[in-house]
Amino acid sequence: MKKFLKTNLKFIIGVAVLLLATFVFIQMQTSTKLETGCLDNWRAASHERRMTAVKVLTASDENIELLVACVDKMASLPESRTTTVRDAVEICFLGLKLKMHTDSEEQND
Repeated sequence: MKKFLKTNLKFIIGVAVLLLATFVFIQMQTSTKLETGCLDNWRAASHERRMTAVKVLTASDENIELLVACVDKMASLPESRTTTVRDAVEICFLGLKLKMHTDSEEQND
């Protein structure tokens, strides 16, 4: 066993460093939260990740596709890179609620 360690010490250390670097890289990638990021991060995220972020921020499963489309539209506007995803989702969510409220008001009249 001692002879094995002496002959393969560089290999074992190299594999350990590689595993550690891989672990750190994966942790850094998953620690970026889209919910607290800016719209620049929104553009780079996958559609599933965008839907999950909207569900988390609105605490609802209603109109998720519409809200994602709204934030996509906001992300495509010039100078929207620094706007936070949280603010964009809130604006879209309030706009949707206002639209639904005015539609129900019109039906009652």
